[in-house]
Amino acid sequence: MCRNLFETGSAVPYDRLMFLMLVYIVLGRVLRLAGGGAEVAELEVENLVLRHQLAVLGRSVRRPPFRRRDRVLLAAASRLLPRDRWGVFVVSPKTLVRWHRELVRRKWSYQRRRQGRPPIDPGVREVVLRLGRENPRWGCVRIQGELRKLGIQVGATTIRAILRAAGVGPSPRREGPSWSEFLRAQAQGIIACDFFTVETVRLQTLYVLFWIEHGSRRVRLAGITANPDCAWVTQQARNLAVEQQVASNRFLIHDRDAKFCGPFDAIFASEGVRVIETPLRAPRANAIAERWVRSVRHECLDHLLILGRRHLEHVLREYLAHYNAERPHRSLALAAPAREPPPIGASAPVDIRRRDVLGGVIHEYYAAAA
Repeated sequence: MCRNLFETGSAVPYDRLMFLMLVYIVLGRVLRLAGGGAEVAELEVENLVLRHQLAVLGRSVRRPPFRRRDRVLLAAASRLLPRDRWGVFVVSPKTLVRWHRELVRRKWSYQRRRQGRPPIDPGVREVVLRLGRENPRWGCVRIQGELRKLGIQVGATTIRAILRAAGVGPSPRREGPSWSEFLRAQAQGIIACDFFTVETVRLQTLYVLFWIEHGSRRVRLAGITANPDCAWVTQQARNLAVEQQVASNRFLIHDRDAKFCGPFDAIFASEGVRVIETPLRAPRANAIAERWVRSVRHECLDHLLILGRRHLEHVLREYLAHYNAERPHRSLALAAPAREPPPIGASAPVDIRRRDVLGGVIHEYYAAAA
């Protein structure tokens, strides 16, 4: 080896070369002393060389792919060698342990039984939810008895768990009227009134009094005046009572304006209608009437110049005819207050015509007769 080092002709420093020769001589002496005999010494040296070569290969070569039988052999051999001797393996000890766990997992790969009660059949779950939603006054035991009539055996506790998981409350509070349904049912007997002002071309202020039914959203024009005193307002209430337009109503809503005087309320009280005054500075308490005022301004009055009272009355009557008979309303499922929606056909009509209202401020569309 020393001769090879001298003959390489490499540019190795002299002191480093001497150090390598010294290490080589000392290592040879140690190996001869460690070996009990010639054969044992040769085997130890051979093992040392093989291990060193494996270490060198491990640093320079990528880890080779292992087949299943290679993994089985190495995992089985790891059980025969102590842990401190696992350095002879190319793989790490963690890999050997993982391979062993995989072998054990494959050995016990039988199908495990699920703990607890068997799951509820999806069809039975749908039947339970259907009975619970369609019968809000039925309790769990009542639903259980109905299912037994159908040949389905389910416990009351299971029925309660299914209903709770689906967000269906207990009986008798399972379902009830929503706020929209409750208010819609109460609105059938409520009528509201209010004033709004319109400025003419000559800056004259005109006061408009109107009635609106909460249930049908039908609007009626009571009158227009420049001086809404108590006598005039009372006369408008008397006209409404004479027309038999308050017989079907139970409540009248208006604000605390001084124009709604005592005789005005007395006329409605004589007809069996209870007058409800809204709180101070609470326009939302009479929201439906306030919403109609915004609609008539946005769709009609903001686009016209009003000349006088007669002109304003003509404009409002045309707009009310459109509002009650043609304009769709969200609260009425996009239907008009005084008109039933036509049946929806499979195809749209071919000839659709337009009708202008108020000189083209508002457009109405209808299908021409065939």
